[in-house]
Amino acid sequence: MQFSTSDPKRPPIRLSILIFLYFLGSLFAIYRMISTASLDLFSAGMLPVLVGLILRTQWAGVVLKIYLGIQTLGFTALGVTAVIAYQVSPEDVRLSLFGRELSVPIIALAVLLLLLFQWWIAFSKPTREYLSKVRNSA
Repeated sequence: MQFSTSDPKRPPIRLSILIFLYFLGSLFAIYRMISTASLDLFSAGMLPVLVGLILRTQWAGVVLKIYLGIQTLGFTALGVTAVIAYQVSPEDVRLSLFGRELSVPIIALAVLLLLLFQWWIAFSKPTREYLSKVRNSA
């Protein structure tokens, strides 16, 4: 099933969804940066990706793939650390958000699906075609 727009200036639907998710993540990163007075490169790293995708720059595809690689390495390291910590003391490995305890397998599945979705978009043909077309604005 191919969802494409007739307007070549508009990104494909799946890329639009990713841009929206990166926009929300960037807002959160900026809020977190202001409220904690520290820069988190893991979340703030999506800002150049977002700018590149919106402006449709030549380097946007490369930066997106590099950022996905960094995300994958970061989440893999976090997962390995959690498994090691769980082996040492299982009662200390807990995830909580706003006072509610979260299920580790559900979080792991959500992160895996999010990463797979991003990789699928980054290497899809519509994304490559959209980013390869030179902007002709006069």
